[in-house]
Amino acid sequence: MSQSLTQPVADPVAELALTGDVARPSRLTVSDLLAWPQHQERVSFECATSGVQHHHFAGPLLHDVLSDAGPAFDPARRKDRLRFLIAVTGTDGHHALLSWAEIDPDFGRAPVLLAVSIDDTPLDRPGPQLVLPQDRCGARHISGINAIHVDGGYAAWRSAWS
Repeated sequence: MSQSLTQPVADPVAELALTGDVARPSRLTVSDLLAWPQHQERVSFECATSGVQHHHFAGPLLHDVLSDAGPAFDPARRKDRLRFLIAVTGTDGHHALLSWAEIDPDFGRAPVLLAVSIDDTPLDRPGPQLVLPQDRCGARHISGINAIHVDGGYAAWRSAWS
C-alpha cells in the first residue's frame, strides 16, 4: 500500500481587492482588517426570505479602511469628497453602492462595518461582510466581499439650460 506524498489543500483565505481612485490600492484579508480599531454592532434587519434577523458584528469602520487607502480627494476643491462613490461586490455576485457622504464623519457618519466576525464566528474563510446597521432591510448587507472600488469620476451634470 503506497502513501500519498501530497498534503491536503487548506481552504484559501478570502481576500478583497481595494481599487479605484486611491493612492494605495491593496488586497486585504480578514487578518489585515483586524489591524484597524474594531467596532461592535448589534443589528436587526428584515430579510425578505427569512424574516427578521438579529446578529452581532465586529470589524473596522469602512471609512477608516478607505481613508487609510488615500482617496484621491482634490484639496483645492471644497467638499470634493462628496462626489466619490463606493462600490462593494460579494463572491455571490451581490453588489451595493454607497456615497462617501454616507460614511464621512462630517456628513452621514453611518457606522458601516467591514465585519470580520458574525455572532463571534470569524469570517477568515468566507471573507468580510458589509454591514449597514442603520438599514432596516438587509439588502445592502454583502457577504464574502471580494472587491471594493472607490470612484471619484462622478462629474456634475450640466444643466439643460446652460
